[in-house]
Amino acid sequence: MNFTGLFIRRPVMTTLVMAGILIFGMVAYRQLPVSDLPAVDYPTISVSASLSGASPETMASSVATPLEKQFSTIPGMEAMTSTSSQGSTQISLQFALSRNIDAAAQDVQAAISQAQRQLPQDMLPPSFRKVDPSSQAILYYALRTTTLPLSQLDNYAETFLAQRLSTVDGVAQVTVNGSQKYAVRIQLDPQQLAARSIGIDEVATAVQNGSVNVPTGILWGTDKAYSVESQGQLTDAAGFGALVVAYRDGAPVRLSDLGRVVDSVQDTKVASWFNGQRAIVLAIQRQPGTNTVAVAQRVKDEVERLRPQLPPSVELATLYDRSDSVKASVADVKFTLFLALCMVVLVIFLFLR
Repeated sequence: MNFTGLFIRRPVMTTLVMAGILIFGMVAYRQLPVSDLPAVDYPTISVSASLSGASPETMASSVATPLEKQFSTIPGMEAMTSTSSQGSTQISLQFALSRNIDAAAQDVQAAISQAQRQLPQDMLPPSFRKVDPSSQAILYYALRTTTLPLSQLDNYAETFLAQRLSTVDGVAQVTVNGSQKYAVRIQLDPQQLAARSIGIDEVATAVQNGSVNVPTGILWGTDKAYSVESQGQLTDAAGFGALVVAYRDGAPVRLSDLGRVVDSVQDTKVASWFNGQRAIVLAIQRQPGTNTVAVAQRVKDEVERLRPQLPPSVELATLYDRSDSVKASVADVKFTLFLALCMVVLVIFLFLR
């Protein structure tokens, strides 16, 4: 009595077994996670080091080289790449798949400690982190306008879109790239300071004391209490420019007399572009283990609900959508499975004949 004969003589049992396998397969298929990369612990570590004011050549010779010499002694390392720029160095260490990432991290920490004595004395100790390609952003949105200032556009991105999108189910965090937060920049003229015998510390003290936001007090009446508010918080360049720094010969010396006071942003060295136009970019990251396609779709639905609340002059465009490539891969897998099923049925049919 062979194994296949049992199923031929008992067709009802065979039908029930096949139906059970089919049902369990359908249930398992619907619960499969959909992502472009598997959830594995990639043996890759990124090391960051910074030294304020150092040129790329100085970072490469004084920071990157001592670290690379120590990292080259770590066993199991397959590749090492470093990039030095103004004031910073990034070193990427890739280990063999058989290498335990936690043990590799301990070796990297030991190597950094060994190289610390060869690094410049006034720099902070280098830091490192594990690199997980699956934690990269799945969606990028570009926010741009032709009429509003970038600081106001950044306010919509930071306080409106980023906060609302971060509450979507499956979203880990929303990062704002090319941030242009509003700030007032004071550019002092050394000649004007010297002519009036005013030091930078006096200017800093005047700016700090001239723009305050503290409670003033309460006026108590017989049956009512009144909260007193003073408008001491300066909000634009015009207000700071009229600030009195000192008095010379009985006349006030205002901040605008000592240099330029302009409306600007906190960091003028950071910027993002979209199709040749300045923009604010939102990067949406998913939570580990979640469905990339489902999370991306929920984010898109939320964006469509928020789009009418934006000013008409603000354009919100999709910069990159990782779920498109995932959908294409899943569709290719489905077609391959269907083709394989047809081939199996055809082969069995031909042999049975």
